[in-house]
Amino acid sequence: MAEGEEQLELKFRIFDGTDIGHRTYSSSTNIATLKQRILSEWPQDKSVAPKSVNDMKLIHAGKILDNGKTLAESRVHVGDLPGGVITMHVVVQPPVAKRKTGMLCFFLWHTAYMRSDTH
Repeated sequence: MAEGEEQLELKFRIFDGTDIGHRTYSSSTNIATLKQRILSEWPQDKSVAPKSVNDMKLIHAGKILDNGKTLAESRVHVGDLPGGVITMHVVVQPPVAKRKTGMLCFFLWHTAYMRSDTH
């Protein structure tokens, strides 16, 4: 730990109000590292679960935290609550269903062809 580096006590609240990952982290900890820890500690009995760090967003003080930044760069600090615990919210993004664009293109082509006078 570098001299003067702030230690932050964090916990992460998931969709049903459960808190996970409660411990002290260095202000130099990367957001992606936090997400990896959250992923590894995610309760197995939950119906909603991220499959990777890209499936979740960390929110602190109304801001979505960037994977490439540290806690310090994200301006996460204890502030006026010495000894206080900072709660961050974890939002899991559902996987986006892949559209069947091939069928859609065929349908549009077929509809246009049937309406034309050239067939």
